Amino acid sequence: MLIDPLIVQKAENLIPELLTVPVQPKAVVEIAADEEAFQGWRVDRAEQQDWKGRVLGKGDSFVLDFEDHMVGYLSLAVKSVGSPPDAPLKLKLTFGEMPCEIAEPFESYKGWLSSSWLQEETMFVDVLPAEIKLPRRYTFRFLKVEVLDTSVKYKVSFEDIACSTVTSGDVCMVKPLPSEVSEELALMDRIAIKTLQDCMQTVFEDGPKRDRRLWIGDLRLQAQANYLTFNNHDLVGRCLYLFAGMRLPDGAVGACVFEKPHAHVDDTRLYDYALFFVACLYDYYEASKDRETLQELWPIAMQQIEIGVQRLNEKGIVADDETWWSFIDWHSGLNKQAPTQGVLIYCLRQGLELARIVGDAAQVQYIEGQIEWTVSGAIAQLWDEQQGFFISGSDEQISWASQVWMVLAEVLPVDESAALLDRLFESPPAIGMTTPYMYHHLIEALFSVGKRDKAVEQMKAYWGEMIKDGADTFWELYNPEDKKLSPYGSNLINSYCHAWSCTPTYFIRKYLI
Repeated sequence: MLIDPLIVQKAENLIPELLTVPVQPKAVVEIAADEEAFQGWRVDRAEQQDWKGRVLGKGDSFVLDFEDHMVGYLSLAVKSVGSPPDAPLKLKLTFGEMPCEIAEPFESYKGWLSSSWLQEETMFVDVLPAEIKLPRRYTFRFLKVEVLDTSVKYKVSFEDIACSTVTSGDVCMVKPLPSEVSEELALMDRIAIKTLQDCMQTVFEDGPKRDRRLWIGDLRLQAQANYLTFNNHDLVGRCLYLFAGMRLPDGAVGACVFEKPHAHVDDTRLYDYALFFVACLYDYYEASKDRETLQELWPIAMQQIEIGVQRLNEKGIVADDETWWSFIDWHSGLNKQAPTQGVLIYCLRQGLELARIVGDAAQVQYIEGQIEWTVSGAIAQLWDEQQGFFISGSDEQISWASQVWMVLAEVLPVDESAALLDRLFESPPAIGMTTPYMYHHLIEALFSVGKRDKAVEQMKAYWGEMIKDGADTFWELYNPEDKKLSPYGSNLINSYCHAWSCTPTYFIRKYLI
């Protein structure tokens, strides 16, 4: 790996202090099977609400609802009832962002991500009474408390349970929306801000439950939302310096970064994510006008452009084979060539603006040449005039992602891009979209060609449906037609507060007020 200790130290100097707020549970609930409810589980308020002081023995349990999304550290106070304890208390805690995580046994999990992401604690308490503070940070709304064992001589009761929430996002910095914004959009804005806030820790995490790390694709969208809400430039700067200071051996920016036990870059390489370093830097400068950071990080951004164009074939098209990985979206059938061509052109255009600001005439000329080559290549090789769509890969696949990214890349004139998006809705391709990440880009494309009403309609049809299904923060994945969809083999491990889903607040505050 290429490590620049000075740049990494600049990132470490920007570690924010976390704000802490203690939160008490609001209700005792029961999770009931219901085919009509989201993912098959309904939340009912329990008849017995007095969890404090309730006497519990072996096999007893209750479920608490904090009635909002928590990211923080759990504490509890427990005491014995009856004879002096003659054996340890065996206690199990299960944390869930969604009811399915409480209702479905984790032993049933068969996904391909590690089951260690499933949130539970089994503990033994030797001495009672006890005040316990869990050292691990948890992300949840629901908490199931199970007494697995005591002894025949004693039982227990809980005197206190609380969560000390943590975030670096100060909601006091967020300006209220104008009163004329509809209640539906205002609620969407509030949930999006809460999603962003819970992902704002000492970096912009992708998800506070899982993966709890800094991914550059998520960062780009979080930062865009942040500039119009919390406006925390230092946290974005910290993330940029982390990516810049620790790169892959050829100089490419890694897809994600870990903070502990010390800052280090992962070995995951994503073609599109490396290019997004350029876009992140462009957005950061537009928001902050921080020329010092731009000057320092521009050479690394320029290097990503140079590495990116190395993948172009003789026709100016991103080569598609088995040797690369471009993310674009979680869709197993999606061919990535055409949408990635769009990402490259999009980032080249933003890189051109940065080169002009920096004032390097040679780089400006170089990037202009690359834009001309890649745009003409896209039109000559990937545009199917007869079908009226861009095609991708050897099978000439037509997908939503290909059209959206070609619109964002401005490959066609604005009026032709608008007509392309009309055709996309009139004759939708079979290869659709699976994540809020890809839906974000669809809606950005609609706004970019002036289709404001259609963009709002799609926001309501997607994020609005999440709200109807019970979202208090927005989710990593959502398919209204398949509400248990997971690329990981189980919805139990999906992230239900996820960075790339926070952007309704960006759209509302940039385009609608």
